[in-house]
Amino acid sequence: MQSTASIPLLRIGTRGSPLALAQAQETRARLAIAHGVDEATMEIVAIKTSGDRIQDRSLSEAGGKGLFTKELEEALFRGEIDIAVHSSKDVPTFLPDGLTLIAFLPREDVRDVFLSPVASSIRDLPQGALLGTSSLRRRAMALRLRPDLVVVEFRGNVQTRLAKLESGVAHGTLLALAGLRRVGLADHATAILELDDFLPAVGQGAVAVEGRADDLRVRELLAKINDPATEIALRAERAFLTRLDGSCRTPIGGLATLEGDELLFRGIVLSPDGRQAEETRMTAPVADAETLGTAAADELIGRGGKTFFASP
Repeated sequence: MQSTASIPLLRIGTRGSPLALAQAQETRARLAIAHGVDEATMEIVAIKTSGDRIQDRSLSEAGGKGLFTKELEEALFRGEIDIAVHSSKDVPTFLPDGLTLIAFLPREDVRDVFLSPVASSIRDLPQGALLGTSSLRRRAMALRLRPDLVVVEFRGNVQTRLAKLESGVAHGTLLALAGLRRVGLADHATAILELDDFLPAVGQGAVAVEGRADDLRVRELLAKINDPATEIALRAERAFLTRLDGSCRTPIGGLATLEGDELLFRGIVLSPDGRQAEETRMTAPVADAETLGTAAADELIGRGGKTFFASP
């Protein structure tokens, strides 16, 4: 193992939630192994974001998913941190000039899970039951299956949402299996939701590392832990989102998976009440990941999907 004195300190920016810290710690551990250094050479810097502070309304009302990245990106620009570790699904479609996604960790399970103390599945919830979620995608997909459900706002980190569920704020909720696994709480899941019913958010299950585009030292360090399969899938998914100009105001699901030399893409856009939906399923060579994502979006737009993107 190299001497820590010979390695410049790497400052890893992250939100301060247990899940965000777990993702930053995984990034640090992978870097330490890849470069044969002690983890002490890398400092984790927790930064509170606007998304963490705003808990009384949905992200779509507060300004969108950029609320979870803005302060981290400002710290990158000021040189206070060298990289920022994000849940990929929280990263906005367009990044500020001068910043780029430089690495992706191997992707976890992409599926959503249902959690409830009163039912074994969404279909088994009582008539008119309260479902807690802050995600427009999950709301629309749940209402597509059960239009009688009453959806209530459910913000907060994983532990906060579990506490709300236990206290009776809702009869059930939906969370990402990847997040539960990363904080050691996967046993709280009542049921894993299949992809045919619940296509995940673009980037779900993946950890993205953002850095300064011109910081070659850091980019070289991160190249050793980048997972090519996850990067390829995310290129397709983010191209899909970019073409649709998707945001937290629109229920969108998208997933790219590698099958040999081919990339399979599945995408969906829904109306907020789940009553209308347009879906697509396409394949292309791995080398055409971004073209595939754009083509999938164009197909949905051509079938009338663009009507789902009118401003509220």
